[in-house]
Amino acid sequence: MDTARRAGTARYDVTMCAAPKPRPRKGRRVPLSAVFDQFFFIYAALAAGWLAWLLLTETFSIGWFGILFFVAFWVLLAYLLLPRLHRILTTIYVPDYFIGRTRTSDGLLGDPINIALRGDEAALHAILTDAGWTRADPVTLRSSWGIIVSTVTRRSYDRAPVSPLFLFGRMQDFAYQQEVEGNPAKRHHVRFWRTPDGWLLPGGSRVDWLAAGTFDRAVGFSLFTLQITHRIDADTDIERDHVVASVRAAHPEVELITLHDFSTGYHSRNGGGDSIRTDGDLPIIVLPRNEAHDVR
Repeated sequence: MDTARRAGTARYDVTMCAAPKPRPRKGRRVPLSAVFDQFFFIYAALAAGWLAWLLLTETFSIGWFGILFFVAFWVLLAYLLLPRLHRILTTIYVPDYFIGRTRTSDGLLGDPINIALRGDEAALHAILTDAGWTRADPVTLRSSWGIIVSTVTRRSYDRAPVSPLFLFGRMQDFAYQQEVEGNPAKRHHVRFWRTPDGWLLPGGSRVDWLAAGTFDRAVGFSLFTLQITHRIDADTDIERDHVVASVRAAHPEVELITLHDFSTGYHSRNGGGDSIRTDGDLPIIVLPRNEAHDVR
């Protein structure tokens, strides 16, 4: 492997040592409140499923009003039953440590982490603004209604909110986007998470921010939850490269380090059921250091 491909990685020396003595296992006590919480969560999922089934079966004997009942069935299924089922199942089989993927609020694997950054928050905001990116509004009732209206009417909403994705057990700190031709259904967007203090990438590289950049190509139904959502373009590497290119075009002095084959190139799906593919490279953008605004 050449020197360029080893940039930003760390070497580890393995030394032999005496095997530690096995410790006696201690029983893990589960709080009673956690047991009740899981019980009522599962009960609510079963109750929602039963109600959805009743609505579906009764729809066929009600005539034209069955359309309304069918809509009610879809709402219960997509926004109440399936999310609860996903949360139950993903708690069991989706790992809770860093694997280079975000997670949805339902616990499903979300968009891939495809950009890392070093630098303080003030410099990050300034450079993204200079590169032509607009900070997305937080998700509120008002902003959610705004994106619905703008999508239906095809009116521009360049600060439209993005759906929450989770990393390190928390939602993105903020997101930036670029609307395409004033169409709110199509946009470049990238979410950012601050890394925990002292946290290192697999391999030993230190970064201050991780980001997931994807391109919204249309509005449609989620394959896994049946909810209305943005559908993303499958080639996430194109969006990753677009983010990097826009930043370097605005600030040529920004340094770029690429961790080649950071993850295995793969084809997969995100939490909405959209296909995603990547070559596994991870660019690290090194922002100019600003001592006056350094928050680390």
